Amino acid sequence: MSCTVVIPTIGRPSLRVTLHALLAALRDGAGPAPHEIIVVDDRPAPGAPLPLPPPAGQRIRVIRSGGRGPAAARNAGWRAATTEWVAFLDDDVVPEAEWPARLAADLAALPPEAGGSQGRVSVPPPVGRAPTDWERGTAGLADADWITADMAYRRGVLAGLGGFDERFRRAYREDADLALRAMDAGHGLVLGERRLTHPVRPAGFWASVRAQAGNADDVLMRRVHGPSWRRRAGEGRGLLRRHVLTTAAGLLALAALPAAPRGRRGAAVALTAAGTWAALTARFARERIRPGPRTPEEVTKMLVTSAAIPPAAVWHRVRGLVVHRRARAWGGTRAVLFDRDDTLIRDVPYNGDPARVEPMPGARRALDRLRRHGVRVGVVSNQSGIAQGRITAGDVRRVNARAEELLGPIDVWEFCPHDDGDGCGCRKPRPGLVERAAERLGVPPSECAVIGDIGGDIEAAAAAGARGILVPTGRTLRTEMARAPETAPTLDAAVDLVLGGRRRR
Repeated sequence: MSCTVVIPTIGRPSLRVTLHALLAALRDGAGPAPHEIIVVDDRPAPGAPLPLPPPAGQRIRVIRSGGRGPAAARNAGWRAATTEWVAFLDDDVVPEAEWPARLAADLAALPPEAGGSQGRVSVPPPVGRAPTDWERGTAGLADADWITADMAYRRGVLAGLGGFDERFRRAYREDADLALRAMDAGHGLVLGERRLTHPVRPAGFWASVRAQAGNADDVLMRRVHGPSWRRRAGEGRGLLRRHVLTTAAGLLALAALPAAPRGRRGAAVALTAAGTWAALTARFARERIRPGPRTPEEVTKMLVTSAAIPPAAVWHRVRGLVVHRRARAWGGTRAVLFDRDDTLIRDVPYNGDPARVEPMPGARRALDRLRRHGVRVGVVSNQSGIAQGRITAGDVRRVNARAEELLGPIDVWEFCPHDDGDGCGCRKPRPGLVERAAERLGVPPSECAVIGDIGGDIEAAAAAGARGILVPTGRTLRTEMARAPETAPTLDAAVDLVLGGRRRR
């Protein structure tokens, strides 16, 4: 089967049980095995290896994505794949015994214009009682459109769309956004016949309050897809307007309270506002309590969180309006930042002589291709020779100028003059160089790619929230190649990854 399964994970404590069960189901299920299973470790910092079971005949590869969220993790996964299809699964789902066979049948039955296929998801209800508020929310996954708990896309479609929008840093809305962009581009999305179970994850007391962060993501959806995005994505209207009214009433009551003892008018305003807040909060709590198990613990949780949810929702909405005020449609990579030595020009240790600058094979062609496609280019380079007194900053600038004469115009140059012991924030693998270059280009790091020849380049990209592509040379370590989320044999091949489905010119 020409399909790779991508499973992002943040290494929850339950991973040993859930992921083991998922991999066992893929191994033992009837039908053709996936070409490869790519587990994307999205923990923010390197830690102990993920507790994976022995491969037992499965082709399982682990790559890291730097803790940038599920959208970036899935992008790292599909970009590392080589098959026509990529199927995304959550790390805690349980596929049915026939899942591999039905996936193969679902994909084989699709017409050429179809870009994706969704599996059928069921959420098991609790036994012997009504579901809690959190369980009812999770049960909604069974009716959601195009969720990545089980969603397969053609790799070419993902490349053409630039993959998932990495501005969605939570497991929320990134799947709906990709589906809307795919359909807008003319790719059909089809509901398949394969099935899996999505269990309800444990949730703490404040889980429903923390979930209000999704209101900021809703702003991004509206900015990118317009005011009708909810209808197109199969979403209901939501309660934001009521939450705004509840929050406004609460704030007015608090503001009027100091004036209440000094006159009837202040007291009337405070009482009216407080009564409005209490009535709206009680209505919200009643709506959440009525269908649930009504245990003392659940009732207490609903009463407390129903008071906290409206201001949290409004706060995150305002935050989203600020953060995404200039958001535009996700275009994948808008800028590429290259390492200099052994990536664009031959590495001459501590070189301060422009006459010794020699371009790497294919460097000019790679840069010209990016320029023709409107992708901005920059260079981010460690130059510790300055701190060591071997060369000067002027020497570095003269070498850079000669490189630009040979390679064509570079939009931005950034170099770090420090040594390892200086504790700066710009020396790769720290993110400072990438962040400064992106800021000067007016592009968020999430829309930049960093191309380099060693692990520090890729780690700096991940730390800044950029995409990292490794082009190995003779000095690249095997461990660096194994950890890189994407590798390319040449600069030209790296540019192919960046440009994705855009026509070669």
